[in-house]
Amino acid sequence: MLKAMGFDNDKYLEQQSSEILKRIEKFQGKLYLEFGGKLLYDYHAARVLPGYDPNVKIKLLKQLKDKIDIVLCIYAGDIEKGHIRGDFGITYDVDSLKLIDGLRENGLDILAVVITRFDNQATALNFKKRLENRSISVYLHSATKGYPTEIETIVSEEGYGKNSYIETLNPVVVVTGPGPGSGKLATCLSQLYHDHKRGIHSGYAKFETFPVWDIPLKHPVNLSYEAATANINDSNVIDPYHLNAYGVSAVNYNRDVEIFPVLKRIMEKITSGRMPYASPTDMGVNRIGAAIVNDDVVQQAARQELIRRYFRYRYELMLGVGEKCIVDKMILLMEECGTKVEDRTVVKPAREKASEKRKSGSEVPGISCGAALELKDGSIITGKNSCLMSAASSLVLNAIKQLAGIPDNIHLLSPHVIENISRMKRDVLNLKNEILDLAETLIVLSFSAATNPAAEVAMEKLGELSSCDAHFTHIPVPGDEIGLRNLQIYITTDGSFPSRNLVL
Repeated sequence: MLKAMGFDNDKYLEQQSSEILKRIEKFQGKLYLEFGGKLLYDYHAARVLPGYDPNVKIKLLKQLKDKIDIVLCIYAGDIEKGHIRGDFGITYDVDSLKLIDGLRENGLDILAVVITRFDNQATALNFKKRLENRSISVYLHSATKGYPTEIETIVSEEGYGKNSYIETLNPVVVVTGPGPGSGKLATCLSQLYHDHKRGIHSGYAKFETFPVWDIPLKHPVNLSYEAATANINDSNVIDPYHLNAYGVSAVNYNRDVEIFPVLKRIMEKITSGRMPYASPTDMGVNRIGAAIVNDDVVQQAARQELIRRYFRYRYELMLGVGEKCIVDKMILLMEECGTKVEDRTVVKPAREKASEKRKSGSEVPGISCGAALELKDGSIITGKNSCLMSAASSLVLNAIKQLAGIPDNIHLLSPHVIENISRMKRDVLNLKNEILDLAETLIVLSFSAATNPAAEVAMEKLGELSSCDAHFTHIPVPGDEIGLRNLQIYITTDGSFPSRNLVL
C-alpha cells in the first residue's frame, strides 16, 4: 500500500501565485521578493508535507517568467569558511553554481550575484572572478554601516548608499541565496533605498514556507522547522505584532519578530513613512497551510522528520562538528510531540540485523553493521556488512532484488568480480578498506547489467528507492554516503563507527 498524500501541490501553486500577483499590484514600482528556504530541491518540505514537489518554487517562477529578474546572494564569510550545505554535502559557493545551472535548465537565469558583507576576502574575490569569467554579473556589498541601531546612518549614502545599485528590468526581483544569513534582506533594502532615491516607489515581501503562520505553534510541522534550524538557534513564536494589530494568532520565527521594529523604522525612513505592513507575518507570502489536505498524514511525516533531525545532530556531535545542547533541544522537541526514536520504523530492524550478525560469530573484521530500508509499499528490507561489501551495498542490492522479484539465491554481481576488486584495493592500491562501498557497487552493477539479465532488471528499479527511509547502526563511509545521497534515500544513523580506524 502506497503512502497517503497530505499536501495538494496544485492548490498550493495556484494560491501562492495568486498572492504574489496581489503583492505586485500593491506597489507602484518594483516588488523585491525575498525567497526564504531552498529554491531548488527543498527536500525538508517534501518530507514533512507528503505530496509537496521539492521543485515547486521553480514551477512557480516559470509561471511568472516574463515578470521576474533573479538575484542570488551569498555571504562572503560562507565562501571563506567553506560552509557546507548538509543535505548535499557541498559548499555554499558550489551550491550557488548548482542553483544557477538548475535555473538555466528550467529556462530561467540569474541577473546578478551579490557577494554580501564583503571585506576583501581572497576566496570571495576568486569566486567573483570565476563567475565573471562565465559572463555572470557580480556585485560586492559590504556590511551595512550602523546596522541595526543607527537608522540615520543605515538609510544614507554611508549605509545602503555605498552599495552598488543592481539595474533590473522586470517588475518582480526575486532575491535568493544559499542558507540563512546570505544577505537577502539587506540586498532588498539596499535596492529599495536606491529606487526611492530615483522616485521609484518599490516594495518588499517575503516568500515563506516555514514556519506555517496559520497552523498551531506546536504543530509537528512547525516543530520540525524548529528542528531544522536548531543549529542556528531559531525558534518559533507567536507574532505579537500580528496579534496586537488583528487579534489573530500567527506563527513566525524569532529572528523575524526580533528584527521587525528595526525593519519597520528602516522602511519608514526609506519610504518617508509609507510602511505597508503591521507585522512580520504581513510581509510573508505563505499559502502552505491552505494546501494541507490531510493533517494526520502531515503530522506523522513531521514527527518522522523530528527523529531524522535528532539522529543527524547526534551524528554531527560524534564527528566533533555538533554541540550537545542541540541534541538536547531535539530530545525536548520530540518529547513535545510524544515521539521516540523507535517510532522510525527502520530503526529496530537495522539494530536487530547488527545484533544478529554479532551473534552469528561471523569472522568479518571491524564492527557489525546493520541497515534497514522501508520501501514505498511499507516492506522492510535489511542488509549487513560482510567481507565483500558494506551494509549499504547489501541493503540496496536486496531492495532492488525485492522490487524486481528476483530470488535471493540469484547473484546480481559475480562474487569472483567482487573478490578481484577487493584484491586490487588491498594488494595494488594499498587501501585499508577493501570491501565494496555503495558508490563502487553501483558502478559494478551497471557493468554486470550488460551481461546479466537479472542485474539489468534490478538496476531499472534503483529509481524507486528515491525518498525511501533507511537507518544504519553505523556511520556510512564516504562512498556509501555518496551513493545513498545520489539515490536520494533519506538516511539516519546511530552514529557508531564502522571500524576502529580513525579515518573512514
